[in-house]
Amino acid sequence: MRIRIIAIGKIKEDYLKSGILEYLKRIRPYCDIEIIEVNDSPVRDNPNQSEIERVKNEEGRRVLKLLKTGEFCVNLDLEKQEFSSEEFAAFLEKKLEIAGAFLTFVIGGSYGLSDELKQRANASISLSKMTFLHQMTRLVLLEQIYRGFKILNHETYHK
Repeated sequence: MRIRIIAIGKIKEDYLKSGILEYLKRIRPYCDIEIIEVNDSPVRDNPNQSEIERVKNEEGRRVLKLLKTGEFCVNLDLEKQEFSSEEFAAFLEKKLEIAGAFLTFVIGGSYGLSDELKQRANASISLSKMTFLHQMTRLVLLEQIYRGFKILNHETYHK
């Protein structure tokens, strides 16, 4: 099994980098996993809607170049379906089966996903209705992937 996470932007905070590295280490016994960082587009403070759309489209094009034809892509999108951890584990298992054991998650930039990237997705999910620090999304997703594998393998994990 192989999971890729394509994420817009770089992690700047050391505490997040440490957490991400820890969960990558925990996940590796269950599957190959990698994170690909895509540069975010510069934008001025308080951008207008057309500037926000420009940024989303630029970032979206960079991500789309990394997606292979036929690759199963799951976008993280605030407006989509939320899961309990058990439901996410079942989703993960099912999508890995459908995708031939190769799954890619996409985390958009600070302003979200481009329309083109939304259309390319095979599935879209939300981690929560709450807004997280953009860089923290990666850590939350990794923790849920790890938790999902623990659930699927009937292994204990703290609640």
